[in-house]
Amino acid sequence: MKKASKFEKVAARCWNLLNEGKPFTPIFVMGTMVLFHLFDGITFEEGKQLWNSLLFTIPLFVLYYVYDYPLFLRNYLWVPYVVFLMIWSFVPTGLLLLAVSLYFFFTVFFWGTLYYHLRIGTTWLNFTRFWKLVLKNSDSTSGNAQEQLPKVLLLLSVWEYGVQHDIHVPSFITFYAFVFVWSFILHRYLFDWKPKVIERYTDNVPPNDQPLSDRVIVLVVDGMRKDRFEQANAPFLKSLRANGTDFTQMETVYPARTVVCFTSMLTGTYPFEHGIRSNMVWKLGIRVESIFDSLRKVEKKGKVLGIAHLVDSLGNDVETVTAVMHNDVADRNIVERAKQIMTEQDLHLFVVQFIGTDQTGHSRGVHYDEYVQKIEEVDQLIKQFFEWLHEQGKSENTTFIVCADHGQADGIGGHGHLDEGERYVPFFMYGPMIEKGKRVDDKHSLVSLAPTIAYLLGAPYPSHSRGPVLVEALKKEGKRWK
Repeated sequence: MKKASKFEKVAARCWNLLNEGKPFTPIFVMGTMVLFHLFDGITFEEGKQLWNSLLFTIPLFVLYYVYDYPLFLRNYLWVPYVVFLMIWSFVPTGLLLLAVSLYFFFTVFFWGTLYYHLRIGTTWLNFTRFWKLVLKNSDSTSGNAQEQLPKVLLLLSVWEYGVQHDIHVPSFITFYAFVFVWSFILHRYLFDWKPKVIERYTDNVPPNDQPLSDRVIVLVVDGMRKDRFEQANAPFLKSLRANGTDFTQMETVYPARTVVCFTSMLTGTYPFEHGIRSNMVWKLGIRVESIFDSLRKVEKKGKVLGIAHLVDSLGNDVETVTAVMHNDVADRNIVERAKQIMTEQDLHLFVVQFIGTDQTGHSRGVHYDEYVQKIEEVDQLIKQFFEWLHEQGKSENTTFIVCADHGQADGIGGHGHLDEGERYVPFFMYGPMIEKGKRVDDKHSLVSLAPTIAYLLGAPYPSHSRGPVLVEALKKEGKRWK
């Protein structure tokens, strides 16, 4: 299987400018305005007016960059727009129709049909389903129509008003102040569903300098919803769970984006500390130690096998796979690449990202049969990998951890704002040092993954690890904890 090329890594970063909601809004608004005025044959003075009006609109761009308006808060985005209409009674009909048309062309046809067909082989008729998914979508991407459209319509209306009229500065300053106060109050008092941050660094058990396991293998089924996993015919994974320890209330982090989640899982801390706040990584690398840094301190080796996005966060600790392949063969190719890496490097820690389930959710939706079928396929592929490890003598005294980095919501299988289906993920552990047939119903966080791996492999905790070691899963006779 091919690695992600340098071109693919750069292309992935460029795509995130359009995929992530925060950078998309200003890019789309500016692009729409340029197209609208492109053939006007505007004079120098008119161009100057266009520029000056843009400068005056920048505070509103900043406000909508800072404030996401996640989940149901997006309903309140229409209030500033209605207030604008009531005060100024200005509707640039042609401009707004162009914006709405371009938005749905981009999301439904370019993204949902052309992009997914070329990248993962989705049908050319995907637009017949994708338009419904875009209207439902609640995540933090550009495909969140209910969040993007009111932002876009207000920004364009204010900008175009300044082009066609003299701006009464005090009135607009008052309006901007209203939007700021409105946004602040909503986020301060209604945005209350973020997972609670663990305030202390890992201290529920001292670091362990004597390894309990020779190897830890983490199998991450990207984007696997907990409820859909329960509905799937996945006998192998469910047998591992039945013969291991199941954490039934394992919570992901906010925002639940893939690069954010993987970074939190493998550093043991949160975005405010490790610095990765979305899939759009403005400054490459993390600000804290990862589990791989901890392993190097005890001369042990670890790697992630995953898509190009993860390189932006974890750098050389990632063995990349190309994400440009038909989705029906993606996870199968990942298994073959995983075998090759284990043969060549004989890792102490190996984290494998399976992408087929997540890609199906994004392109076809999570409430359709195709999504469950992908979970069932990955179940058999993990079984094959498990049997291969056993044949190669690499499963003895090995701890296996199976989980998802996040779930997926309705709509385009989105994730980010922790809608229904995103927050709690499958998470279970299996191995000779793991309690069998145990169920842990207490709430835990994915930030516990890194310190738990460190404890199992006899390495120090990463520098800013906050998650408690998952000692509930460890057999009493092998414990070194109290």
